[in-house]
Amino acid sequence: MTDTADLSPPPAETSLFKKLGLDTRLLGMIAAFLVLCILFNVITEGRFLTPRNIFNLTIQTVSVAIMACGMVFVIVNRHIDLSVGALLATCSAIMAMTQTDILPQLLGFGLNHPATWIITILVGLLAGAVIGAFQGYLIGYLAIPAFIVTLGGFLVWRNVAWFLTNGATIGPLDSTFLVFGGTNGTLGPSLSWAVGVILATAAVAAMWAGRRAKLRHGFEVKPVWAEVVMSTLAAASILGFIAILNAYQIPSRRLERMFEANGEVMPEGFTQGYGLPISVFILIAVAIIMTVIARKTRLGRYIFATGGNPDAAELSGINTRLLTVKIFTIMGVLCALSAVVASARLANHTNDIGTLDELRVIAAAVIGGTALAGGAGTIYGAILGALIMQSLQSGMAMVGMPTPYQNIVVGVVLVLAVLIDTIYRKRLGAR
Repeated sequence: MTDTADLSPPPAETSLFKKLGLDTRLLGMIAAFLVLCILFNVITEGRFLTPRNIFNLTIQTVSVAIMACGMVFVIVNRHIDLSVGALLATCSAIMAMTQTDILPQLLGFGLNHPATWIITILVGLLAGAVIGAFQGYLIGYLAIPAFIVTLGGFLVWRNVAWFLTNGATIGPLDSTFLVFGGTNGTLGPSLSWAVGVILATAAVAAMWAGRRAKLRHGFEVKPVWAEVVMSTLAAASILGFIAILNAYQIPSRRLERMFEANGEVMPEGFTQGYGLPISVFILIAVAIIMTVIARKTRLGRYIFATGGNPDAAELSGINTRLLTVKIFTIMGVLCALSAVVASARLANHTNDIGTLDELRVIAAAVIGGTALAGGAGTIYGAILGALIMQSLQSGMAMVGMPTPYQNIVVGVVLVLAVLIDTIYRKRLGAR
């Protein structure tokens, strides 16, 4: 007898989430982040979700988030980099010495010279690229495991930074260099709104362009109403974020000093918001560039193909050794860029800069959905993971939790994130 259930037509898809094309794992991360924020806001009696704290939380996240973007490529390719915090410290030390000691001696450029910050950043990026490429060469061509190479780098580069500065704090730094740190460099409300509108428009245009591309190739697309809903949510999220940053007002005493520096008197009752920090704008640019590399370039396809199946990738003609060098070079450049942001935010180079960033960066990438087995990961997921990590630490600090307890919680969250990711991928494989 034939089972009539087998002959019945498949049920129509009624899931709202699937019609909207939402990733359930991403939704889970966003939900966890919102619950975390609401919980800390209740515990801190409304202080956690103030514009001021959101502004500070944002600029504190940038340095780790930039490196997490590079860590996605590293982990996707089945490697690990334990040296990122130490490499950040070395690049920070090199840039601090460049602008305070080397340039004045070699070229007579003192602090605040128009070329000082440009040369300093270029030197730092070059140093990061060279160190990253060297580590990539050891891993790719000499076949030394990435764990060992970068563990050695963790010890070497942290102490190279110490020897470059003799363990001393180097400051003050160039005033233009400091604008990349956060409160010392923002776009202001008007320009922030302009950037927000451009980003929102670009996000909506990209979503509809993706829909048209799917239609051209005969792929299934979401209903038009679902595209409209997702476009509206994307634009509202971007513009809402800009509105929150603009709501954080510059203290009146600082505004007075800004007017005095220009030989003017501040009008009575004048107020102005900070707007989008330049460091956050840098993170947005990095995220866009890394996403384009991952999705639209041959390099990105090679990275994910090699991470999915290294043997097949090599047999298909991909130079996996050179690919490893390229990945670690990118990681080194992003460490140097993070060093710019971190040292500018602190307004000096300190001996402990970047301490434990290795763990934060790896945790951000893993919490963001990057598979430790390789082959899967997203840039936006890593950034969201970095934001969750920083929110967790900032919230615990605001409620007065001791640092050892904070580290325990972060460690537990990391293990749970990997466990959840493992279960999620097993369920996907079983479908």
